Amino acid sequence: MSYSPLVSVITIVYNGENHIEQTINSVLNQSYKNIEYIIIDGGSKDNTVSIIKKYQARIAYWVSESDAGISDAFNKGLAKAAGEIVGIINADDWYEINTISLVVTAIESYDVAYGYVQYWTDFKKSFKQKSDVAYLEQQVSVIHPTVFVKKTCYDRFGVFNKNYKCAMDYELLLRLKVNHCKFVYIPSVLANMRWEGLSDQRWMLGCRETLKIKNHYFTERKFGNYVYFYKNVVAISVIKFFEKIHLGFLIRFYRQKFSRLKTYN
Repeated sequence: MSYSPLVSVITIVYNGENHIEQTINSVLNQSYKNIEYIIIDGGSKDNTVSIIKKYQARIAYWVSESDAGISDAFNKGLAKAAGEIVGIINADDWYEINTISLVVTAIESYDVAYGYVQYWTDFKKSFKQKSDVAYLEQQVSVIHPTVFVKKTCYDRFGVFNKNYKCAMDYELLLRLKVNHCKFVYIPSVLANMRWEGLSDQRWMLGCRETLKIKNHYFTERKFGNYVYFYKNVVAISVIKFFEKIHLGFLIRFYRQKFSRLKTYN
């Protein structure tokens, strides 16, 4: 591979002892080796720091201290990142072994790379989902753990907005898109996510923040933004109801056959 840039990977964590070791190993065991790994711990009270210390000889930088939330922790990591390309993988998630190799191959002439995500529930594969930047102005259509961004984009267009508690990744990606950054899609699973993460637990806040972000960037479309917001809230409520009454297979069928962002078993 002639293009072999330094890739910075950032993990943020707070009380993540259950899964942080899998995340760390998924970064350290990448087939691509020119990686700088940064871990930002929010002052964990469990065994997280002890686990990090097991690997500190292979970690470029780590810290354990309180922060002002997820965006603040992301930004702390970005301030330490020296790589040409930056990926962010949280402590509940993990990469495929060839993820960074695929990204480096694809991103050279682009600003942002992204791909498929594999969702897991109760340690079993649930479904994998395609991302598509073409729909980003309407919805969260690019899944952040699969995303890698050139450091120059952060330098030019800014880091994460600390006003958002859930949808800070959507706001950043939309900001990059409206500023004409070039996205490249990688048709492979790049990241694995546990379905029980923060965004799923606080989905209503995420919906409200997504609406606020769209209204900020597209003031002329506010009516349509509100229509989509209510449609999305109803859709998520229906999904949760069907899952609760054990009819989730109907949702999976819809996603596979009719969804814009098709899912696959």
